Amino acid sequence: MSYEAAFAGLKVIDLSQGVAGPYCGMLLAQHGAKVIKVEPTGEGDWARTLGRKYGGHTAYSIPTNLGKRSVAIDLKSTAGKEVLWRLIENADVLLEGFRPGVLDRLGFSYEAVSEREPRILYLSVSGFGQTGPLSRRPAMDPVLQAFTGLMVDNKGEDGVPHRVPFVVIDMSTALYAFQALSAALYARRDEPRGRRIEVSLLQAASAIQVVRMMMVYLEGERVRRAMPSGVFKTADGWLQFLVVRNQQWVNLCRVLGTPELATDPRFIDDDARVRNEAELMDILRPVLAEKSSAHWSALLREADIMHERLNTFREFLSQPQAEAINLISWLELDAAPERLPVANVPGLAPFASGSPRAASPLIGQHTVEVLREHAFDDEVIASLMERKAVGGPAS
Repeated sequence: MSYEAAFAGLKVIDLSQGVAGPYCGMLLAQHGAKVIKVEPTGEGDWARTLGRKYGGHTAYSIPTNLGKRSVAIDLKSTAGKEVLWRLIENADVLLEGFRPGVLDRLGFSYEAVSEREPRILYLSVSGFGQTGPLSRRPAMDPVLQAFTGLMVDNKGEDGVPHRVPFVVIDMSTALYAFQALSAALYARRDEPRGRRIEVSLLQAASAIQVVRMMMVYLEGERVRRAMPSGVFKTADGWLQFLVVRNQQWVNLCRVLGTPELATDPRFIDDDARVRNEAELMDILRPVLAEKSSAHWSALLREADIMHERLNTFREFLSQPQAEAINLISWLELDAAPERLPVANVPGLAPFASGSPRAASPLIGQHTVEVLREHAFDDEVIASLMERKAVGGPAS
């Protein structure tokens, strides 16, 4: 163990698919754990099928599986189940993301696994939770954005609710799962047995929205906010800014060349500006549209008003600040048309292209290697392959 590899020596069996569970498993691998990704033979983890394919990967499966080794197993076969039981021996963590009840029916319930490995930490990631009327429903990030109020709260100027396009709930679920597991690993040092940990997308969606949820619950859709604030069209793009203090409003009026607005009774303080928002915006938008984002940014910076131009992802990735803090590593993938930008894990060394930490496995890429480590001889492995109980990268 070290600061660079706090979980060195830990063995993790990762049965999860998609984003939430796998990203949690990836974080364990980046902190030094030996993570064996167990995925179905054939297409493997269904994240490999989402969006455009780059060889055996997609943009979903690459960052969520960095640093792992992949074993393909048919868990519906008796021989495949026996292989998984062998892998579970001496494991510290089992991570699963099946719908509630599925793994139980396959014979790998927490009770069954903990009977063989009493100190194992068994982490279950689900959509709606392990119990309740919705527990067995399929759930992905957009479903939870709809269910928990995020979409209704995220109305555009057209009045239509919108989905946040990146998988914010999946990713936050992964982070909550990782912190729960990390705390449990710390506590287990003084505990005779492991435990089951349950984390759901529903819990994570509620937790990350707690401030906004509380505000809207108490105040309705007209939540009190700083005014003026928002996204404004400029002559060559878009600009976001917000005015928090009244002195900043005075400064903004000076910057925009409309000092008379600072003393206009309709906009004299934040309450007045909120009441007369539509009228205020009708005045500000044409002024801001006259000149470039760079012009306004220079003046707003001088006036100490929080703001930023709206960047595309490519523009963001080229920003000097991103380079200054080593925000992104650029990884090579043969099937990709260019290098891949991968966000470095906060608190850890950057990814180094070509290193084990920065490699995402193909389906069953390490099946033979891992089975040999678990005392399967080559004759038995060949037999398992022939019976399709396990698979390699080309199967």
